[in-house]
Amino acid sequence: MIDTFLIEVETTKQSRLETVDFNDLGFGRIFSDHMLVADYKDGQWVSCKIMPYGDLQMSPALAALHYGQSIFEGLKAQYTEDGDISIFRPWENHKRMVFSAERMCMPAIPEEIFIGGMKQLIELDKNWIPKQAGSSLYIRPFMFASEPFLGVRPSQEYKFIIFTGPVGNYYSEPVKLNIQTHYSRVAQGGIGCAKTAGNYAASLYPAVQGQKNGYHQQLWTNSETHEYIEEVGTMNIMIRMGNKIITPTLGDTILRGVTRDSVLTLAKEWGYDVEERKVKVAELVEGLRNNTVDEVFGLGTAAVVAHVKTIHHDDTEYQLPALEKREFANKVLDTLTKLKYGQIEDKYNWLMRI
Repeated sequence: MIDTFLIEVETTKQSRLETVDFNDLGFGRIFSDHMLVADYKDGQWVSCKIMPYGDLQMSPALAALHYGQSIFEGLKAQYTEDGDISIFRPWENHKRMVFSAERMCMPAIPEEIFIGGMKQLIELDKNWIPKQAGSSLYIRPFMFASEPFLGVRPSQEYKFIIFTGPVGNYYSEPVKLNIQTHYSRVAQGGIGCAKTAGNYAASLYPAVQGQKNGYHQQLWTNSETHEYIEEVGTMNIMIRMGNKIITPTLGDTILRGVTRDSVLTLAKEWGYDVEERKVKVAELVEGLRNNTVDEVFGLGTAAVVAHVKTIHHDDTEYQLPALEKREFANKVLDTLTKLKYGQIEDKYNWLMRI
């Protein structure tokens, strides 16, 4: 087992920090000075190093390029009011990555590398954490099959990497969704519950077609009958109808979201009736028609809480209530933001502080 104190560190000779406009970050285009790289060979993790961020050298026969063994996670770091660095529930991301690895026939990531290495990497690049409101340092751990081999079997070699980058908001406006009842992202018995690259690849064509018609994302439905809603391409989905918070029950077609789990915990504490169950498209549409749906919102690390403005189904657009009336989602966003910035008590011990 690799101990965090044995991780080799090579620092960059020239930081790129001064070239960054922290008032115009966008999302996912700017990357920090360093990355962590660990290699798995012969049944064990054999090396782990923090080095300058840069391109990778790889074989054209790299297994991940041909057979899709690739998994990833997403987290964020920010400064608290007292000057610490906080990361929201990274242990849950580690657990989910271990689960994804098992589903994809990949080795488990030791906590010493995932958590310990992440700490060291962020301490080294802490000056990249934005101080502007609404911005944060995005953290991307990922692993892929690195064996140069053409054959349909699990790879025998893997590379695990963590890199980071300052980001602004994922969505700059409330989102418009199209309920997708033709294409499918995942199927029952498949890999929809794993955070693996193939799930996102399958979603791209319908998403692009929807964007051409003015919709940010697809609201996916079950592949067998398209009768039940599942999740959005970039986040879990929740509905408020009066005092009820409703969200599709987890299964092998829905990702187990860390933000989703946290919001359900808060909803129960605040006295809402939480229903994790199958949600029919017809039920949602009927609620939109008769104005019994008070809020629909997405939840995820990148989006945090994303208000849904419009839902399209069967040639009809349904408009959701004004943002100022979204009492639950607004309270959730405010609470999670204050928690991450150390402005309220962390009574659930959700923060890892550095």
